[in-house]
Amino acid sequence: MKTEIKLMLIISMSLVDAGARGAGDGTPENWASWRGPLETGVAPRGNPPVEWSETKNISWKTPLPGTGHATPIVWGDRIFLLSAVPTEKKVEHGDTGGAGWMNPKSTDLIHRFVVIAVDRTSGELLWETTVREELPHSHTHEYGSWASHSPVTDGQRIYAYFGSHGLYCLDFDGKLLWERDLGVMSKVMSFGEGSSPALFGDQLIVLRDHQETSMIHVLNKVNGEVIWEMERDEPSSWSTPVVTEVNGQHQLITSATNRVRAYDPGNGKVLWECGGLTRNVIPSPVIADGILYVMSGFRGSALMAIDLAHASGDITGTDAVLWEHDRDTPYTPCPVLHDGYLYFLRVNNGFLTCLDARDGTVHYETEKLEGIGNLFASPVAAADRLYITGTNGTTCVVRQGASFEMISKNELDDSFYASPVIIGEALYLRGTRSLYCISGN
Repeated sequence: MKTEIKLMLIISMSLVDAGARGAGDGTPENWASWRGPLETGVAPRGNPPVEWSETKNISWKTPLPGTGHATPIVWGDRIFLLSAVPTEKKVEHGDTGGAGWMNPKSTDLIHRFVVIAVDRTSGELLWETTVREELPHSHTHEYGSWASHSPVTDGQRIYAYFGSHGLYCLDFDGKLLWERDLGVMSKVMSFGEGSSPALFGDQLIVLRDHQETSMIHVLNKVNGEVIWEMERDEPSSWSTPVVTEVNGQHQLITSATNRVRAYDPGNGKVLWECGGLTRNVIPSPVIADGILYVMSGFRGSALMAIDLAHASGDITGTDAVLWEHDRDTPYTPCPVLHDGYLYFLRVNNGFLTCLDARDGTVHYETEKLEGIGNLFASPVAAADRLYITGTNGTTCVVRQGASFEMISKNELDDSFYASPVIIGEALYLRGTRSLYCISGN
């Protein structure tokens, strides 16, 4: 780590800043995009239970069709989810079902790609809209799905992205308003897809890094028309872009293997860039107090804290990089940034680290979360607690702060890959079979 830390920081963390960066108005009562109202995994007014089971503090449990690892989003009284539902239709020999080609490891079943709305109070399934029906284009990771991109909403429309299977805009009644086919991606080792779209003002931002021509697309959210798009010198990545404001200038920030880049969202001009991450970048950037945090954890560990006020041109190795950390960073899960603390997990398992967000000081590292093995969901935070869910149905609740304290361990009879969502006193967990609403005393 660097020993000298810049002290001049832009005070930008607030709900106003979150609204400038992310979807909708940043209202804490909504979870409009992949990482919540602050895009840091934090529910500012959340206070869900710390204990639950299949027989305790479950308000409702709704079976879901098909398979989807996309994290739900919430607006008002509705929850929106994506899923890929197998049909009974099989592709005959020599027929790709419109897929263009068929990986030998792919399913031979035609799938329906669906958007689902659930009533947040009762758990009732309100509607299910099939936006496309075809054979999945390629194999996906054994822990992945063909519906792994989280949707995003501005409170009027839902933007559902299925990667190689299209981008769709629907209204809150499930009516399809427009669609775009951005082409088939070729992910490294057929690992599958997962970068979620982002909203900024009237712009819908879609990042598509893969093994062929990687692109960033900025579209008009009303009609899907291209505002600008640009090729990227990047291999496969799965990170979701964020937008923030620095000294009166908005920056669209992407995190990937070759470069972390900030674009002018109006025209695509690269404002600054930086090398230093590892391969297969998945965790999304997080921002608070004028500092950007980017990290990766495949075949190495990398974490950089970047002072956005001093980032211009190529900042690799410059003082704009405030500090770095080179161990125990996550491969898949995103970090949580809250109250001056940066929390993250090691690779894809239950070992938690907490750093001081200002200078990288280690408060604790690789504390074992008992009962959690593999882990692909990203942790979330509410009140003074972290909620961390493993694939096996175990969720550990950990006290936030400089000292590690396990509050509780809770188990459900399902497998979990989607990340938790918190609205008020309710915690929503999407399993492979059911969607849970956890609330109560």
